[in-house]
Amino acid sequence: MNWAQIADVLGMVLLTAGAILCLAASLGLLRFPDLLTRMHAATKPQVLGVLLVLVAVGLRTRSGLDVGMLMLIGLFQLLTIPVGAHMVGRAGFRTGQVAPSDVHLGPAAGPGRDLPERDGDDPDGSDRGVEDRGVEDRDRPRD
Repeated sequence: MNWAQIADVLGMVLLTAGAILCLAASLGLLRFPDLLTRMHAATKPQVLGVLLVLVAVGLRTRSGLDVGMLMLIGLFQLLTIPVGAHMVGRAGFRTGQVAPSDVHLGPAAGPGRDLPERDGDDPDGSDRGVEDRGVEDRDRPRD
């Protein structure tokens, strides 16, 4: 078995693994219940799946120019997918699609600092709408 055959077999294995990860990401987008879990499914397995597919194609082509272009595509994917997920999460938080209690805000959100309560959890029985909560979150000072 020479180097070309080994690279072809390894490329086939990586291509299959990347396709399975991309399929798992798409199933997660369809099956997960809310924005944050769908965002998780759309980013982490998708990035790894795309990178595995790019490595597999690079092993198959074995051309310097093609491998360089594939590396740029992978780098662009690594840079843009987290930013896109952040923007989707931020838009979901600002429009009230994500409850503030579902978001971990870091050490500043400890026991001394209360988060806004979710619908139906208000002790006074008032049920604020999603629109009201979104306005409060947008006006809340950020640390």
